[in-house]
Amino acid sequence: MEWSIKPLEGPLSAMNLRTSLAVAFFAFTSITSSSSAQHVSAHKASVLDVPARQAYLKTTTSPLLLSAMKGLHSCIKLDLVPAPVGYMRIPHHYLSGSHGPTNPAEAAATVAYGKFEQRITAGMNQYVATGSHAEAQCALDQLAVWAKGNALTDYDPHDKDNTQSWYQAEWTLCAAGVTMSVLVNDPALDLAEQKRVALWLDGAAHKLISYEKPGELGNNHHYWRALAAISVGVVGSDDVLFDYGVSVFKQAIGQLDKNGAFPLEMERHERAIHYQGFALQPLVPIAEFATRQGVDLYAYSANGHTLRDAIVFFGKAVDDPSIVKQYTEDEQMKGFGSDDFAAYPFFTARFGDADLPPSIVNGLKRPVMATRIGGSTTLLAVK
Repeated sequence: MEWSIKPLEGPLSAMNLRTSLAVAFFAFTSITSSSSAQHVSAHKASVLDVPARQAYLKTTTSPLLLSAMKGLHSCIKLDLVPAPVGYMRIPHHYLSGSHGPTNPAEAAATVAYGKFEQRITAGMNQYVATGSHAEAQCALDQLAVWAKGNALTDYDPHDKDNTQSWYQAEWTLCAAGVTMSVLVNDPALDLAEQKRVALWLDGAAHKLISYEKPGELGNNHHYWRALAAISVGVVGSDDVLFDYGVSVFKQAIGQLDKNGAFPLEMERHERAIHYQGFALQPLVPIAEFATRQGVDLYAYSANGHTLRDAIVFFGKAVDDPSIVKQYTEDEQMKGFGSDDFAAYPFFTARFGDADLPPSIVNGLKRPVMATRIGGSTTLLAVK
């Protein structure tokens, strides 16, 4: 039995009239302004071929993959995370502006979201690694709790003191969308529960992008919202969300300068290199989702540049931060970790690591993970 979701159904019916009209307007303009709208052809096509990956992992002798599997958490062993209730109100990430000291109040306010992301991706990763239906069910049940509470929908980024809630919604929806795109491959999971979760995700994703102006260029947040949209769009066979993700990816590549840098990320002072990488985290999975639907975004070129150019620039900048001096005189923050390299296993699984900067090659010699793009991406992609 199969199911699909029509855009603007489900949880959206409970939104206020103003937001509903904004969503409807965005969906309309997205459809009518695109002369080559893309379509979801397979709603079980995640960022990986789940059955093939499970078969591969059963016989792997790769020390890296074995290490990644050994280090996985268990959804079953982690505590249930109740759905946040009421209006989302998350303090700004930075104490002032868009860089500098971070705000400890923001970290405290987002603990539940981090635990939710960890728990659902843990169950999904265990399902991929071991085929455990219990772990997959645990992840789905956790998603269902937040679906019942209609989480990630009660915020308004027009409230200038509360834009961080919009950002948190996009990140957590990415984790939920990628997770759900894998879970739908488990035939033992209840279809009715899957549909309830998918309806919630669809409504939350439509609200997420309803606040953007069609055609407006943006920074990394624009790309994270696109990953949320395309992952949820694949699960629900929602062409509006899928096409939005593809369109934003193309916008992003069109923004690359002659060096492969994202100009808006280069404006982030001491965090310019960090934000170049942060912008790439959602873009690589977007390319993966699209390619699995027959839309080759890895090959997409704008102004002579492709996604690879942005990846190479990031790696070169990590190896030699002085190359960003042409953008900012600020001393660059270093200390790049697992999540900074977590998107690249998808890329190297397809294209290898030949000619990639040493920082990326070396960064992928150990297991890497980021909950917002699927947890252990080593597990999901490394060959």
